[in-house]
Amino acid sequence: MCIVGLFPAWAELYSKTNKQLNFVQHINTLLKPIGRAAVVVPDNVLFEGGAGEKVREKLIETTDLHTILRLPTGIFYKPGVKANVIFFDKKPASPNKQTKEIWIYDLRTNKHFTLKKKPLQNSDLEEFVECYNPKNRYERRETYSEDNPNGRWRKFSIDEIEKNDKLSLDIFWIKDDDLIDLESLPSPEELAAEIYESLESAVENFKELMDELDYT
Repeated sequence: MCIVGLFPAWAELYSKTNKQLNFVQHINTLLKPIGRAAVVVPDNVLFEGGAGEKVREKLIETTDLHTILRLPTGIFYKPGVKANVIFFDKKPASPNKQTKEIWIYDLRTNKHFTLKKKPLQNSDLEEFVECYNPKNRYERRETYSEDNPNGRWRKFSIDEIEKNDKLSLDIFWIKDDDLIDLESLPSPEELAAEIYESLESAVENFKELMDELDYT
């Protein structure tokens, strides 16, 4: 298996400016039939339009892009940059798409790591390795279900993937605890009334403070 994380340059690529996209395409061209690769990429490789969509389309057509591992922020790149590991096997030339389904493991949502105080440990990857099932990945089992919507291991058919805008592979389904639950928010009228009351109270408190300080 080829595990890579650097960005060389070469000619005749879909994108002449995006080194990450160039890198992924370069690895694909280097692989021999039945060759395997695991490549670390930032999120934009999964959702960017234009050249990004073409590269993803090419991967789906020529390789079995079978697994995506969504990593926590700041693991491979600078803080704030989200990364993934994409796993694909090169296949012999065929008129049919080689990717039939993509398995995604979400190690990002509601997971918090730091490079110093709380670094990612091997133990944090144990469930992923078990779900990946390296001995026989054709016997995988989802941990996600309607009864377990927070299961981190989920399968998507290529038909589902192709319905995504720009063939996006930036897919997530677990509810992020850090985000506001928009469904539970009050109505706009209630929110406006609360804001007005808060502002009115703040103005009254400020007037009282001004009086105490004897401002006129």
